[in-house]
Amino acid sequence: MKSYFTLLLFYLFIASPTIFAQQRILKKAMIKAEGKGFSGVVLVANQGKIEFEEAMGMRSYEQGVPLQSTDIFELASLSKQFTAMMVMICKEKGLLDFDDLASEYVETPYPGISIRHLLTHTSGLPDYQAVMDEHWDKNQVAGNTEILEYLRKYVPPKSFEPGEKYEYSNTGYVILASIVEKATGKDFVKLSEEWIFKPLGMENTAIRSLSEKVKVPNFAAGHLKNDQGQYVNANTFHAADYTVWLGNRKGPGRVSSSAEDLLKWDQALYTEQLVSNETLSEAFTPFKLNNGVLSYYGFGWEIKMKSPFGKVVMHTGDNPGYKTIIVRYIEENKTVIVLNNNAHPDMMKVVESANLSFGKK
Repeated sequence: MKSYFTLLLFYLFIASPTIFAQQRILKKAMIKAEGKGFSGVVLVANQGKIEFEEAMGMRSYEQGVPLQSTDIFELASLSKQFTAMMVMICKEKGLLDFDDLASEYVETPYPGISIRHLLTHTSGLPDYQAVMDEHWDKNQVAGNTEILEYLRKYVPPKSFEPGEKYEYSNTGYVILASIVEKATGKDFVKLSEEWIFKPLGMENTAIRSLSEKVKVPNFAAGHLKNDQGQYVNANTFHAADYTVWLGNRKGPGRVSSSAEDLLKWDQALYTEQLVSNETLSEAFTPFKLNNGVLSYYGFGWEIKMKSPFGKVVMHTGDNPGYKTIIVRYIEENKTVIVLNNNAHPDMMKVVESANLSFGKK
């Protein structure tokens, strides 16, 4: 689905006749999307300039508050690109090397795994969420310390040896955040603000606790349907919502942001404000597996090398009530950001139909 969606975005930028026509066609598509129940923000930019931005749906269904384009969303796994950047900054500060073993920084029962393996999802680590779901008291809130403790206590088996293949791993990004804390001696949450969010002017972006989110007036709540088919706040499904009982984890998720803040982040990646171009290029370079095959995941980014418009990097996110995506056409400096807060089943189809309409002449 991701590959198909990325190819369709070609029409958004290449086949469309004029900006005015693009905006008119996409506006029509978004009205249709809202009629189907889609709730979220869509942003399209060219050379860092916003060419289309639209909010539709509800910030809060229960309170009847409509969404605004400046509202803040949980990014879910889009957060991994920020975690990877924190590691890259550590590398440039001489605090670690990508090929250092994770065991040099944190205690784990899994030897032979490098920081590079963690960044590229090639570590073979087991899923920490499964271990915590089975053994953790969900009336308590766990973080990295507890997650690592339970991995050491129960030692679920690895899926494969490091570097053998690609397998998406939230566990790897928990360990990466803990490595950053060990290497710097500082809290990952505060350091992310100091190293990334503040320097880039991302005023709406932070790693927020549940109590902090409640205090943000323009935080777009994630919604799921209840038994009556009504959208309600996803946090009401406490036992099933890992974002509640794993609410203190750092690394694989928990960054919340707005579409325009993500555009600031996107544009900063064309500069050397955070790290050098040499270091950043590693984030957009596919990992070579032990057998020589490329995995096409870099440092926090899925990579599309063979497209008719150059290299594309992207990432999706999926939390209870949320679906998010950012797509960057690096060689064209064009960007698509979609933030959805009602886990709409047709999210990708909605965006896909908008892109196809956008390509008509």
